[in-house]
Amino acid sequence: MISWDAAPQLAPPQLGARDWLRVLRRGVPLALVLAGGLAVLLLLRVAERPLCGLRRPVTPYVTQFVCRAAFRLLGLPRRVRGRVMRRDGICVANHASWLDIFALNASKRIYFVSKHEVAGWPAIGWLARATGTVFIRRDPREAARQAALFERRLRAGHRLLFFPEGTSTDGLRVLAFKPTLFAALFSETLRERMHVQPVTLAYHAPAGADPAFYGWWGEAGFAEAVLRVLARRRQGHVEVIYHEPMPVAAFEGRKALARAAEERVREGLREALDARAGGTAADREVPELC
Repeated sequence: MISWDAAPQLAPPQLGARDWLRVLRRGVPLALVLAGGLAVLLLLRVAERPLCGLRRPVTPYVTQFVCRAAFRLLGLPRRVRGRVMRRDGICVANHASWLDIFALNASKRIYFVSKHEVAGWPAIGWLARATGTVFIRRDPREAARQAALFERRLRAGHRLLFFPEGTSTDGLRVLAFKPTLFAALFSETLRERMHVQPVTLAYHAPAGADPAFYGWWGEAGFAEAVLRVLARRRQGHVEVIYHEPMPVAAFEGRKALARAAEERVREGLREALDARAGGTAADREVPELC
């Protein structure tokens, strides 16, 4: 097993005058779209909340529009493979970049499951609450309460998604999936009808850039990661790969389900990176890290 702490960090971006012009040309419209989208969403929620309660028949489309617009403004192509499941259940994905939220929301109207600390973060916490994020504690003792919360949201027609790795990476590897949140799916009311759809996010760096160009991990700051993308003259692309859904009832417990989802996501990343490099699955290993 390779230690995740040993992964080298990218050097902070060194920006010249032309780079800063690109940052402004992309960043200002992106900020306006995000702010405008949030304002529209909050206004719509004023009517949506009393009329529809937990259900959100309109506002998720605003989030989806904003996320799709973000990729167009960045000049970053987004390619989708596979089909989003229509069965009851949740999605799980690897976590590679600050762009993950945009990539996943652009493809499907979803609600993220996040650690409860995020609710208190400046700006990000506010956005997360506005878009209906589910906040939980990663504690096995909370499984019963989380199952009730998941069921309430699923009954309202919400498609939930969480990152079982528990942290973001450089996008070139998949960390071991933590099984804690999977436990909620094995309650008596959920197990027989729930499915889990693994989703692979594969970022392909611009020509000549470090393969981990879009990754955000370790000590790298958020502003640094954003500036690196905004300043790049030519972008790479991101793939969003939807794998076949897995019935929860087919697994003995949360650990087996987490491991199976992890293997499918890792296989998807391996194949995507191999295709980009012109190699085969045997040529590249996407390691599991501790």
